[in-house]
Amino acid sequence: MSAADKQPRTGSAGNGHAHCLMCGARNPFSLGLHFHDGEEGSVWSRFNAMPRFQGYEGILHGGVISALLDAAMTHCLFHQGVRAVTGDLRVQFLEPVQCDTVLHVRAWLLSVTPPLYRVAAILVHGQRVMAKAEAKFMHYPVDR
Repeated sequence: MSAADKQPRTGSAGNGHAHCLMCGARNPFSLGLHFHDGEEGSVWSRFNAMPRFQGYEGILHGGVISALLDAAMTHCLFHQGVRAVTGDLRVQFLEPVQCDTVLHVRAWLLSVTPPLYRVAAILVHGQRVMAKAEAKFMHYPVDR
């Protein structure tokens, strides 16, 4: 990975997400996710699964997992110059995700049929895919 790949390409200020719970620079409760360019138009981010995000004892909450996957897919579109909102999100939880682990989330574009975009994402611990998602996004005009 080059030094350029280590710097996030999109921040929250320029894409309408300044107050986002997942990536917002102006939200004091934000998880502070930063997304980086990956291979073939994908994006990725790192996340520390701390115990404060647990559901069942020691297990990362499913809502947090879903939000991580959704945020990655949204940023994948941002990296393509597309501003869109989630219309349909389908998540598969493949294995319980332990707290106190470092996770990587990655998303990539599957297809474009304007105004709809299909995107996929995975949440990985080590080499294991822990959860995956596919979503349909709808173009969201900037002038709103």
